[in-house]
Amino acid sequence: MEKKSDLGFHAYIRGIILIGFALLMLAFIITGNIIYYIAPTMMPFIYFATGVFLLLGVIQIIRSTSKGQEEEELCDCGTDHNVSGSTVTKLLIYSIFVAPIIFGFVLPDKLLDSSVAANRGIQYGSGILADQAASEQNKVESVSRAEAYLDDPDAYFDNLEAGVEISEEDHITPDEYFTQEGFNQYYEELTEEVLEQGQIVVTEENYLDMMTMLDLQLEQFIGKPIEIIGFVYREPEFEDNQLVVARFGMTCCVADASVYGTMVEANEASQFENDTWVRVTGILDQTNYNEFRIPLIQLREIEVIDQPESPYVFPRFSF
Repeated sequence: MEKKSDLGFHAYIRGIILIGFALLMLAFIITGNIIYYIAPTMMPFIYFATGVFLLLGVIQIIRSTSKGQEEEELCDCGTDHNVSGSTVTKLLIYSIFVAPIIFGFVLPDKLLDSSVAANRGIQYGSGILADQAASEQNKVESVSRAEAYLDDPDAYFDNLEAGVEISEEDHITPDEYFTQEGFNQYYEELTEEVLEQGQIVVTEENYLDMMTMLDLQLEQFIGKPIEIIGFVYREPEFEDNQLVVARFGMTCCVADASVYGTMVEANEASQFENDTWVRVTGILDQTNYNEFRIPLIQLREIEVIDQPESPYVFPRFSF
């Protein structure tokens, strides 16, 4: 059986690790760098986790005392509380938990940039039309295949062997996508509000709402002035006069961050490097890209700015 002092040592180390995680999260909260990793809606869980880790760490340290270990040895639960494995194995296991704490304090916090956008791809506007179109297309194909099989199973398998695709060319309008109660009403009211203002001002707070509104009601805003902030990004196939003003949108944490962008056309577009933060003003237009209609800004003015205090945008779930 492992010695009491050894059991106490392991309990002490576990307590230190738990307190280390609590201090790391506390440091992120105090410095404000937590916004690089977690959406604001998740902050209550971070506060809760910080408190729980701190409490459990203190409990583990208290248990590492000789009195606590005597109680551990007298436990009649039938469970072996000894820490098994060689010294190397134990060091390896503990290092798995210690390394994130050390790296969290030592490594600089880094904002997601265009290199991540290139890997994840970019959604023009809110991306909602593309998502819904893909979803509806999958449904149509599934129904078409099922109907083909029920009508003539032999012909269905013959077509599969011959590599013949079964598809349906029904045109699906945007109005058919959005039947959720409250969704249409919310964006109709937002459309009326913005039209009354006469100008589209896209902020960090309303970014995704505005992008969704433009996807749904783009025709009503053609020719309207627009102002938007973001970082410069270019697809490899872009012309010299094209760039995207992009933002990372986060629902939960950095792992689910998506890139949302608005196309801009201007003669001086090539002068701005990727990841340059800019404020763009112009006139809203539309264009087609990858077979989708997307908003387009005909540039009037572009200004280089500092990175915003809150570089990401977040859904508000207002409706």
